[in-house]
Amino acid sequence: MIAITPTTLDHAVGIRNLELESFSDPWTLEAIKYEITNKHSICFVAIDNNKTVQGHVTMRHVINEGHISNIAVLPLYRRQGVGSLLLNALINEGVKREMIGITLEARVSNQSAISLYEKHGFAIEGYRKNFYSLPSEDAAIMWKYLTPAGGMELK
Repeated sequence: MIAITPTTLDHAVGIRNLELESFSDPWTLEAIKYEITNKHSICFVAIDNNKTVQGHVTMRHVINEGHISNIAVLPLYRRQGVGSLLLNALINEGVKREMIGITLEARVSNQSAISLYEKHGFAIEGYRKNFYSLPSEDAAIMWKYLTPAGGMELK
């Protein structure tokens, strides 16, 4: 059974291990600890019955918007709904904090991530040239606009 819970410093090493398995340019342990303790960051982890980190997500609350800076799920737990649980936790927090929307960047080649975000109401609104390194790649800029009820807002 997977549970979604707010991140604490006790999860930092597990998140670092997850980062090493998931990214070519993973966050350092220091960066992870900084995000966990930053008053503008909203962080959740997906943990199993043994309290082992299976996934994590981090979002910055900037004025009245959210910016998802990182989301990762261990390879063994991908395509099992863990990413959706983590995204739902952030979206619910965004509605609770009355954010107007949530944004993120995704590698243009990462179609599984883009599909996950689209399933949750995010849409591509532009691109950032050479946003990623290791390897260099463009990013799709995605947004989900929120209303107080959590639905899509018409532009």
